[in-house]
Formats: sequence, structure tokens, C-alpha cells
Amino acid sequence: MTIRCASCGATNRVPRDKLAQGLQAKCGSCKQPLPAVAAAPLIVTDATFAAEVEGSPLPVLVDAWAAWCGPCRMIAPAIDELASELAGRVRVAKLNVDENPATAGRFDIRSIPTLLVMAGGREVDRIVGAQPKDAIRARLERFVAGK
Repeated sequence: MTIRCASCGATNRVPRDKLAQGLQAKCGSCKQPLPAVAAAPLIVTDATFAAEVEGSPLPVLVDAWAAWCGPCRMIAPAIDELASELAGRVRVAKLNVDENPATAGRFDIRSIPTLLVMAGGREVDRIVGAQPKDAIRARLERFVAGK
């Protein structure tokens, strides 16, 4: 996983198993301690979507995915990294379309992966198909708080 240093802003790769063992990670650049847990994507469902996504004060990147989808699995690490890197500025959520058909139908999700950018309770952008992390970040930048 990647964790952004609060002191210098450097992005650090940290093995999840080392954190699970209780070891303290340090920034590779400034040697300051890194937060123990990086922000992870929030799992949303049909029941929680309105409160967690539409009610969010921050813009939300919603990853609509399914377990059987190869391209969904390809972009999952990039989505996890964006959740960590943009913590406090953007919320990142994951919606399994097979388990939550009502929300998938409501947003007319016909192809996965589909990334919805939600702001102010409404969809403001949509990215369909697997995209590189930098392309996803560039699309998000228009809506990010505290640029």
C-alpha cells in the first residue's frame, strides 16, 4: 500500500503485512513516522449509498465493480492508492454491482469498471473502462477540495 507522509508529502510504499505485524513505518525521505493506517476505500451498498456517497461533504469517487471482472481487478490497486493519497480531500467508495443492483440500475451502469465522480449529491463525471491512475487523478482534480 502507499501512504503519503504528513510531514513532507512524499508517497511511501509500505507492505501491508509489516503494518499488520504492528511495525511502525517511516517516511523514506524525511524519516518521520507514517500514519499506521492509510485511508482505504469505503464499501457502499444499496442501503448505505445515499448516506455515504450522496450525503458526503467531500467529492466521492465510486468504483462500480464485480469480482469476476478482470479490468476491475486491474485498476483496484490504483483505486486503493488514490484513496490513500487523496484522503481528506476525496472519499473513495467501492460498489459491487452484482450485490447492489438497485444502485447500479439507478445510475445506469452498463459496463464495468465504471467510476462515478459524485459531488454535492449528484454525478458530475463518469469514467468507463480501465484507465491509468494518472488519468483518473486528472479527472478528479477538477472536483478536489483544497487544491
